[in-house]
Amino acid sequence: MAEAELRLGVDVGGTNTDAVLIDAADRLVAKAKVATTLPHVQEGIATAIGDVLDRHDVRPSRVTRAMLGTTHAINAVLERRNVRRVAVVRIGSPLTLAVPPLTTWPPDLRAAVSAGEVVVGGGAEYDGRAAAALDEDALARFLAGVAETAQDVAITSVFSPVAPDHEVAAAAVVRRELGSGVRISLSHEIGSVGLLDRENATVLNAALSEAAEGLATAFGEALEARGIAAEPYFAQNDGTLMALEHALRFPVLMIRSGPANSMRGAAHLSGVEDGVVIDVGGTSTDVGVLANGFPRESLVPAVFAGVRMNFRTPDVDSLPFGGGSIVDLDADPPRFGPRSVALHLEARALVFGGDTPTLTDAAVAGGRAMLGSHRPELRHRPALLRALAAVEDALVDAIDRVRPSMAPPPLVVVGGAGMLVPERLAGTGEVIRPDHHEVANAIGAAIAPVSGQADRICPSRPDKRAAALAEARAAAIAMAVHAGADPAAVEVVEVEEIPLTYLVDPAIRIRVKAAGPRV
Repeated sequence: MAEAELRLGVDVGGTNTDAVLIDAADRLVAKAKVATTLPHVQEGIATAIGDVLDRHDVRPSRVTRAMLGTTHAINAVLERRNVRRVAVVRIGSPLTLAVPPLTTWPPDLRAAVSAGEVVVGGGAEYDGRAAAALDEDALARFLAGVAETAQDVAITSVFSPVAPDHEVAAAAVVRRELGSGVRISLSHEIGSVGLLDRENATVLNAALSEAAEGLATAFGEALEARGIAAEPYFAQNDGTLMALEHALRFPVLMIRSGPANSMRGAAHLSGVEDGVVIDVGGTSTDVGVLANGFPRESLVPAVFAGVRMNFRTPDVDSLPFGGGSIVDLDADPPRFGPRSVALHLEARALVFGGDTPTLTDAAVAGGRAMLGSHRPELRHRPALLRALAAVEDALVDAIDRVRPSMAPPPLVVVGGAGMLVPERLAGTGEVIRPDHHEVANAIGAAIAPVSGQADRICPSRPDKRAAALAEARAAAIAMAVHAGADPAAVEVVEVEEIPLTYLVDPAIRIRVKAAGPRV
């Protein structure tokens, strides 16, 4: 009798790397948590995979799917390392000359990423009509000037989500001038309508290609070393998955996959479909909202490393403290975060015999956890309790910022440092701490479906609306299939229509999301 197939979920956080095995009924079979090894994350991935297999004597051949979620992509941007040099092409002259490309970027990040920027003639109106002809000669001259320095090319055109023709034509020019091996990011495949934010997302997507390739290689080598011949998938920002090829084309879609994984895992473990999730890690805490079992999507542009972008991200309020955050006992009130000893907590925290007061010590002092063999000295206790009270106030404020309604929402607590959250929190309903909450992020990656999304603008006339809606539905399904969803089972799960104001000819924006199980 054949052994039941299993799915492997791995999540690489700033402090720990978690791995789980899930069976066909989405039940947890095994779990492991190891320290993240920075900057060589592949070591932590390999160790976590080895632990979860060895502890339960699982045959590698049983693992048929492997899913990875990580914050590694955003760390590459924050640390200005492993980012590619990008030739930035905007198609929009003469309409978009007032604000040149990358104007709003932090100067050091712009210097690390940009191999040169240009604005050439072309682009479309909001209804798809051409605003000007594509200036292929100007584009070719620019490419000749950056051919020695540019590693990738990012192309953004005015209203390309409506009319992508000029981006596609510009890509052909890039391949002609720089060769077929160059990587090209096209904005209509990544962001939504706003030009500057979509351009930023496209440039970052191109810059992250090296980090994505390194991560994919590390994951693949870790699987191969354990004899796992599984199809790899990568978690993306909306709590769904994408196949390897899709992830390498769109690495920017992984930037906020960590919080999304945790929220999906929290929903699965608790059974809560609509509520608030608090994920407390060693260095940071994420507070977000569940809507129908998925992270609620942010309605405002996301900001990463000082750069605004407008692709889909979870609506999460991130707080700069966690279980390893250092507490300044001499401050009044006590200060904590963002400095953390999470990676060395068992050597540095007071409860483990160290000399550094942390929020974990505060949780022990407040009776919320029983850790270590030492107890903080009596003289430290008042300050630690004040720090714990300040954590509670910060959590209440964060919940108020994200809460979906005035009604007290159920609160699901996950993460290795969830003991910082009290049993009752003002403004919330029941506080739920599900079993296996410490590996919710890896569980979220293991159970996620695959998705795709399309964004269109059209005149609000019935015939145009119907055509645009049909086109958006088809495009969303195609994106989901390309990302790795089963073509026979993928379906549209969300349709949103937003009226656009201040236009002579009234228009609507149509957003469609499709999702389905993995192939």
